[in-house]
Amino acid sequence: MVDIESDGPIPGDFSMISFGAVLVDEHLDRTFYGQLRPISEVYNKDALAVSGFTREETLQFNEPKTVMLDFKNWIIENSKGRPIFISDNNGFDWMFICWYFHHFIQENPFGYSSRRLSDLFCGLEKDTFAKWKHLRKTLHTHNPVDDAMGNAEVLLMMKQEMDLKISLK
Repeated sequence: MVDIESDGPIPGDFSMISFGAVLVDEHLDRTFYGQLRPISEVYNKDALAVSGFTREETLQFNEPKTVMLDFKNWIIENSKGRPIFISDNNGFDWMFICWYFHHFIQENPFGYSSRRLSDLFCGLEKDTFAKWKHLRKTLHTHNPVDDAMGNAEVLLMMKQEMDLKISLK
């Protein structure tokens, strides 16, 4: 489960500021957190404010290539087979993670596809308007590890209580 924070709507023109990942297993105790130095001079102050960081703080973050290599290694160490990228809003989170992986290290360990948590839940409920965010245990704080954790809790509940077939290897 992955969540990102950015300083604007698209990668390349704007920057991914931070992201978090949680390996979805019975324990939910393996996480990754990355903070990335901006790649552009352009940023949206309102979007950046959601992350809780100032521009000055983000300029002290780590080089994106280093963070993406560290994340790739974490994925390899914590998964078997091809990992599946899942997020609350994969249209947004995926485009940043995929772009950063390909731009900085020329590969994406997740491959070319992703899953959206909401769509999985709505499918199990057979209701395209089914609400699920109240099922999170961890508060949605815009710290990407917290947000990924809350979403991972929902995915784990879907496996355990709604018979979602997903491997937790």
